[in-house]
Amino acid sequence: MIFGYARVSTADQTTNAQNDALQAAGAERLFQDSLSGATRARPQLETLLAQLRPGDVVMVTKYDRLARSLRDLIDIVEQIGAAGAGFRSLAEDIDTTTPAGRLVFHVFGSIAEFERARIAERTREGLAAARKRGRVGGRPVALSPEARAEVRRMRESGSQTVAEIARIFKVSRSTILRA
Repeated sequence: MIFGYARVSTADQTTNAQNDALQAAGAERLFQDSLSGATRARPQLETLLAQLRPGDVVMVTKYDRLARSLRDLIDIVEQIGAAGAGFRSLAEDIDTTTPAGRLVFHVFGSIAEFERARIAERTREGLAAARKRGRVGGRPVALSPEARAEVRRMRESGSQTVAEIARIFKVSRSTILRA
């Protein structure tokens, strides 16, 4: 069976043009969501993926209708493939039911993996350079060493509760417990 999936970002948009193109390309059953692609929880997409059987095909007009990023696209297409189904994008002419289509898709995946590795490498280099200049990342400490010592003294004396100490130092209870 060929399943068509259409998505629009806002409620005032319609999937009519996508639906027409999917039906013209042979989609037998349509699923559609009306929400941002950045939203991972897409109920109709999840329903479609749950119904996939070997030999089925998931078709979209453009791959950005299915996924919010290349990594997300790869994850979804892997999920489709794990069900024994194929993926087809009309605009990009990607069809994982053919050897050439699988090759193109895997080239996309390789490029995405390379780019993720480069981003991680540049991030590590930037953090190392910042450390050399004496900069430390992360959130500033809530309590100075002196304040931590005072918190410990107050807790050991038992004169005040954790909540009272937290109010005095204007921090959360968990910060006091960690101190």
